[in-house]
Amino acid sequence: MSSTPAPLAIRMHPADNVAIIANDGGLPAGTCMPAGAATGLVLRDKVPQGHKVALVDLAAGQAVIRYNVPVGFARQAIAAGSWVHERLLDIPPARELKDLPMATLEAPAMEALPGYTFEGYVNRDGSVGTRNLLAITTTVQCVAGVVKIAAERIERELLPLYPNVDGVVGLEHSYGCGVAIDAPGAEIPIRTLRHISLNPNFGGEVLVVSLGCEKLQPDRLLPPGSFPIQDSRDEGKGLDLVCLQDDAHVGLMSMIDSILERAKPHLARLNARRRQSVPASALVVGVQCGGSDAFSGVTANPAVGHMADLIVRAGGTVMFSENTEVRDAVEQLTSRAATPAVAEDIVRELAWYDQYLERGRVDRTANTTPGNKAGGLSNIAEKAMGSIIKSGSSAISSVLSPGEKLKADQKGLVFAATPASDFICGTLQLAAGMNVHVFTTGRGTPYGLAEVPVIKVATRTDLARRWHDLMDINAGRIADGQASIEELGLELFHFVLDVASGRKKTWAEQWKLHNALVLFNPAPIT
Repeated sequence: MSSTPAPLAIRMHPADNVAIIANDGGLPAGTCMPAGAATGLVLRDKVPQGHKVALVDLAAGQAVIRYNVPVGFARQAIAAGSWVHERLLDIPPARELKDLPMATLEAPAMEALPGYTFEGYVNRDGSVGTRNLLAITTTVQCVAGVVKIAAERIERELLPLYPNVDGVVGLEHSYGCGVAIDAPGAEIPIRTLRHISLNPNFGGEVLVVSLGCEKLQPDRLLPPGSFPIQDSRDEGKGLDLVCLQDDAHVGLMSMIDSILERAKPHLARLNARRRQSVPASALVVGVQCGGSDAFSGVTANPAVGHMADLIVRAGGTVMFSENTEVRDAVEQLTSRAATPAVAEDIVRELAWYDQYLERGRVDRTANTTPGNKAGGLSNIAEKAMGSIIKSGSSAISSVLSPGEKLKADQKGLVFAATPASDFICGTLQLAAGMNVHVFTTGRGTPYGLAEVPVIKVATRTDLARRWHDLMDINAGRIADGQASIEELGLELFHFVLDVASGRKKTWAEQWKLHNALVLFNPAPIT
C-alpha cells in the first residue's frame, strides 16, 4: 500500500519570506501545509516543484528574501500562499565593484585531514593524473576530421598493444584560423589550448597535428620551454609535429599513417606508467553546475561545498568558477579572500567580465535559461546564491584568469574565472589542471569530458531515478530526509577518491559521453 508524501516546503534561512515546494509534481491550490517552514499556510495557487511560495503577504516593491538575501522585488502585492514566479519579480541591481569587504571574514577553523590517498599517475613536474591518456593536440579545426580517423585507428590497432593506456583523445576545437590572432583577448584561447595539452592526465606527452597554413602556428601554440621534455632522446628535436600540408604526405592514408607512427613512442612511454599511492593533496577538483534548478542550492551544491571543504582539509585543490553565477554574491567572495590582494584579483576578473558583457550589449540577466526558470530559479540573483554554495566555506586562496594554469604552490580553494557556459567552463578548468570534475544538475544534462572523469550529481531523486544510468550521486536524498548535507558530502569525497584511483568509472566514462572542447575567444573573428 503506497502512501502519498506529506506536503513539504523548504526555507533556506529563518529570515526568508518565501520557501520552495519540494514535492514531485508540485502541490495543488488549496493544499494546507503541515508543520515546517510554512505551518498552516494554504496554497492559493498550484505551485510547481522547486518554485517559491509566499510565506507572508508581500507588498508591491517589497524585497523577496531567499537565502537571507533579496532575490527580487515584488512588482505587485503578493498574498501569502501565492506562487512567486519570475513574472512577479524585478531583479535587484548588480552590486557595484567598489567599497566591498576585502578579506574581512576570518576563515572557519578546519582541522587538517591527513592520511587520505588515491592511486594516481605521478608526472615529472609533480602533478598527478587520474587517467593515463594519449592526447593529440590540434592547432586548427581544419585537421579535426583527420585526427578523428587517426584516433579511431589508434584505438583499434595500437591500444591493444599498450594495455596500460586508458585511451586516446583528439583535442579538437573551433579555433586556429579566421581569427584576429593578435587582437586583445586572443591570448586566452591560445593559452587555454596550450595548458590543456599539459593536463596531468596526459603524462607530459605532447603530440601535435597542424595543417600548415593556419594563423595559430605550432611554435606559437607551444613555444620552446612551454612543455616538458618527455625523454632524453627528444632533447634538441623540438615539438613532435605532424603537418598535413608537408610534401611528404600523398593522400589521406599517408597523413593517418604518419600520426600513428608518431604516436607509438608516446604510447610506449605512457604504457610504462603505473598507478601509485599519492596523498589526497594531489587532487585538483573542478566544481561546476549546469541545467540548474531551485534544488541546486538546497541539495547538490551544499553537498559539493562540504566535499570541497574536505578536499581542502586534506591538502588538495578545489576550483570553482562561473563569473556570471557568482557576480551577485561578489561581497561574499571578496570577504572570504585569504588576503586583500586575492580580493583585488577577484574584483579585477569580475570587472573585466562586466566590460566584456557590456561590449556585447548584454548583462548578467541574460544568463538564466528557460530551464532554470522552469526549475524555479526566477533570475540570476537567485541562481547565484545557490551556485556559490558549492565553493564550501574555506578562504579563497588564489585567483586564475581564463586559460591560466595552476602553479604547484596554488592549493586550497581557487576562483578560476570563467564564463558560466558548461562547455567553456569545463574547458578552462581542464586548462587550469583539474584531474577530476564534479558537476551538479537539476534539470539534467548528459555532459561529460573525454579528458577527465566527470562525476554527475543530481539535485532531485526524480531526476536520479529517471536518469539512473547518467547520474552518479543522488543528492535528492537530502530533500527526501534520507541523508544530511554532511553525509552526502562525505560520500562524494570518498567517491572522488575512488574515481581518481580508477577503482570506479563514472557513467559518462562508461558510455563515452563526451562534449567537445569550446575555447573562450573574446577576440574578433575575421
